[in-house]
Amino acid sequence: MKLKLVVSLLAFLTFFGVAAHAQETPKVDIFAGYSYVRENPSTSGVSGFSLNGGSASIAYNANSWLSGVADFGGYHNGNILNTGLDGTLSTYLFGPRVSYRRSERFTPFGEVLFGVAHASASISGSSGSNNAFAMTIGGGVDYNLTDRLAIRPVKLDYLITRFPETGSGAQTQNNLRVSTGIVFRF
Repeated sequence: MKLKLVVSLLAFLTFFGVAAHAQETPKVDIFAGYSYVRENPSTSGVSGFSLNGGSASIAYNANSWLSGVADFGGYHNGNILNTGLDGTLSTYLFGPRVSYRRSERFTPFGEVLFGVAHASASISGSSGSNNAFAMTIGGGVDYNLTDRLAIRPVKLDYLITRFPETGSGAQTQNNLRVSTGIVFRF
């Protein structure tokens, strides 16, 4: 009787051990979290300023190392450089991600995303908005809690935008975006 129980228990554990080892890469990763953007205008004499907000992304994993990503973010500052200017930046970015999935606990990744940024601002009842090219180059790491849940402790991006400044044509703004949050995998 005891031998049957031990053999059954060993068979059960072996089956689930092999099944756990043979798990496939999830097809979809969904991220949601907090984002900080350090906006750096290219106009001489204009200081950089901070924006706070959030971002979300969905990644379709074509295989264990390559994904297609759609990333959306919204960032705000209610008093830019103490001028009373209320500004919001939104980003809509798409592109490839490369992941290294060799560890059970950590999944580092890098990505290059392209798209559009939308800036809107208002001061004393007057408002305006503008759209511009945007691009990020960056990466991060996910700490895997389970097969379906991870924490993204840090994601760093070099965020390039091309808004016009001070009445001139489009100029390049070299910005930093730092994000943290949670990842759901399906």
